[in-house]
Amino acid sequence: MLFRELLTEELHNQREDFQRFAETQFSDLTEYLEKLQNLCQTPSAEVWARLKSKEDAGALPSEELDRQKSFSFDFKQKWDNHEEARCWAFDILQSRTTFAADGSQLYAEKETSLPVAAIQIGWFENPHDETGKYEKNAHFFVLPPNELLSQDEPVIPETRVGQRRFEAEVEKVEEFLQRKSGWQERGERMPLAFYDGTLLLSTPHPKTALQTSFTNKLVELVRFSIATKVPLVGYVDRSYARDLLTLLDNFETGANANEKTLYDATILHAETSNFAKVLKLWGDRTCFCYSKRRGLGAFIDTNTEKSIVGFSYLQTTIDGAPARLDVPSWVYEENLLEEVINVVRAECVIGLGYPYALETADATAIITSRDREIFLRALQDFASREKLNFSVSRKSASKGRRR
Repeated sequence: MLFRELLTEELHNQREDFQRFAETQFSDLTEYLEKLQNLCQTPSAEVWARLKSKEDAGALPSEELDRQKSFSFDFKQKWDNHEEARCWAFDILQSRTTFAADGSQLYAEKETSLPVAAIQIGWFENPHDETGKYEKNAHFFVLPPNELLSQDEPVIPETRVGQRRFEAEVEKVEEFLQRKSGWQERGERMPLAFYDGTLLLSTPHPKTALQTSFTNKLVELVRFSIATKVPLVGYVDRSYARDLLTLLDNFETGANANEKTLYDATILHAETSNFAKVLKLWGDRTCFCYSKRRGLGAFIDTNTEKSIVGFSYLQTTIDGAPARLDVPSWVYEENLLEEVINVVRAECVIGLGYPYALETADATAIITSRDREIFLRALQDFASREKLNFSVSRKSASKGRRR
């Protein structure tokens, strides 16, 4: 158990460190907000000309920056109460199919004599039509010891579990994209798939085969969206990306700074005596930016020399930091970005600050501590029935009962 008096005493002992960090962060914040103001006064073509050749420019602003003369886009819709907001969301989502997939995993190493794991992928597909029918389902599969231990390169089994879960989530989203291909020819409203996490994965050099496989799978997912013309959003509720900060550093000084007290989301929702919030109200968003982070070469289109993925930040709560939306660049280029973001807004209205589709997929996929007990007990019964040289630790079972 946690002793409150010990926690209070320890926080008091560390107060000077917290104070120094807060002072440094405030100074950095003012500096970056001033840089952002200068960026907004510069044509996007000039920014591209100065930074396009840099391997780690962080990001490059789209032409939305020129049209808006600001880094933020205000959400014009206003409501007096949540009922009005839900009516707006109903109109946005009516007869429009949204989809989300999420995964959960269970890895038993210390509890069992051989490593074994399980993965559950949950998904939620909602056509939002008069039939009221939707699909909420899950797929469960076991990773036996041989699959966890047999590797082409040294990989700990738990990492292999995460890899298989990641691949299964991506493949479930790809199934939806393929299924909704041709929606425009059929006269349907634009569908939208949510992926729980970033669509961008940068890796250092030299890359391992495992890192390359993760990156290639995300590139495959984005290219699925391009090929099917079905929009996709990688939703990051709490982003620690620094792509905008890197852009601002390169724009002002030509090099990345060493300050690590801030993230993109921090400067977009902060307020100082000299600068108002960039994203002031619920529903406000930033202009679309193309990604230009080091290590993302696999995401660069060789014909256009632009990234096939960009991003925008969206204020989905009143007082919290904005969410990051990773969006395939074709969505912006074919003028579907605002419609996509309206769908995200509508899902967040229904989900009270978080996309309802993702929330439902997560609830469908989750494996609880009680489920873990059931899994271990079933493993023991299976091993006994099949007369396998396999056992479950009594200590683990006892700890499970106590907790």
